[in-house]
Amino acid sequence: MQPTTLFYLALILFSGLIFGRIVKLIKLPNVTGYLIAGLLIGPYCFKLVPIDIITGLDLISEIALAFIAFSIGSEFKLSYLKRVGVTPIIIAIFEGLTAAVLVFAALFLFGFDAKIALLLGAIASATAPAATIMVVKQYKAKGPVTETLLSVVALDDAVALIAFGFAMATVSAMEHPGEASVVMSVVTPFWEIIGSILLGFVLGVLFTIPLRFFKKDSNRLIITTGFIFLGSAIATMLGLSSLLLCMCMSAMLVNVSKSGESLLKLTDNVTPPIFLMFFVVSGMELDVSILPQVGLIGIIYVLVRVIGKVAGASIGAAIMKAPAAVKKYLGLSLVPQAGVAIGLSLIASNKLPGFGQKIRAVVLCATLIYELTGPVITKISLKKAGEITE
Repeated sequence: MQPTTLFYLALILFSGLIFGRIVKLIKLPNVTGYLIAGLLIGPYCFKLVPIDIITGLDLISEIALAFIAFSIGSEFKLSYLKRVGVTPIIIAIFEGLTAAVLVFAALFLFGFDAKIALLLGAIASATAPAATIMVVKQYKAKGPVTETLLSVVALDDAVALIAFGFAMATVSAMEHPGEASVVMSVVTPFWEIIGSILLGFVLGVLFTIPLRFFKKDSNRLIITTGFIFLGSAIATMLGLSSLLLCMCMSAMLVNVSKSGESLLKLTDNVTPPIFLMFFVVSGMELDVSILPQVGLIGIIYVLVRVIGKVAGASIGAAIMKAPAAVKKYLGLSLVPQAGVAIGLSLIASNKLPGFGQKIRAVVLCATLIYELTGPVITKISLKKAGEITE
């Protein structure tokens, strides 16, 4: 008798639930338990879930990331933006670019090819918002560090895309001297960012129209889910950033509609199983067998990226005269790295086929380490900042 996809989904839900409770007993975030559950039941450990099933669960990741982006966008109210000004933008630029520059410099100084150093440096700027948001939600963290963190992780992808675009342009000029490829490499990330922002704002305005006619919570939940799906789908079809588009849609909604807050509470009631499945599936994709393959280049990437994130966030916070706790603890909350980095590594490996396997191995290895340790480090940072009470 062949298990069906629904059977595997049930296994994912129950294993995540059990391991989430187990790690809670030792004071670790639930998301760490979800990732460990996925690692254990996945095709690289106990093989309870075959790899062909995992490839068919990409839709879960798309849905979860779209909901996470929608949740992050709600933080960008005009009242908040007026209060903090450009502080989150400056910090995001510094933490992203400092990580990129330091990783590039370290790899280059250790004798690695300048092209692979450039691309890995750019990828190092990316941070995964999902794990961070889950920790904040679980522990109901509140305070200046949490507030700044949510804004910075929202802006981080834009910084990473721009850095990667310039790195690709430089590599293109080195590989194939010629104006067109360089121009396209630089223009593409800007189109992706600007297009995502503008379409997100448009959808945010359109979102308010059906809300005038449907007042019941059940109907509004349907509308919200429909717009989140629509935003993610449009982004995919147009080659835009689903995360940025859904964030901007939510940001526009909370600023033009009084219903924004209540809609966020409605989605919070349906997203827990989606988020659990997303992280368990992410855990199933973590291949521990790649760890021995990365060698010195992987060690440099993993360590120097963290140094860059911490130093960059601290420098940005100091320049903007942010609270002392932000300067001290924000950087350590930016360790997680996953989806965007993996996607960029695929593009980079296609650009440099000779180094493709090495680039992928380094980023996947880093993802394994960062995703398992990142939520714990984020919790510790927020607790030391006094923004988590338990």
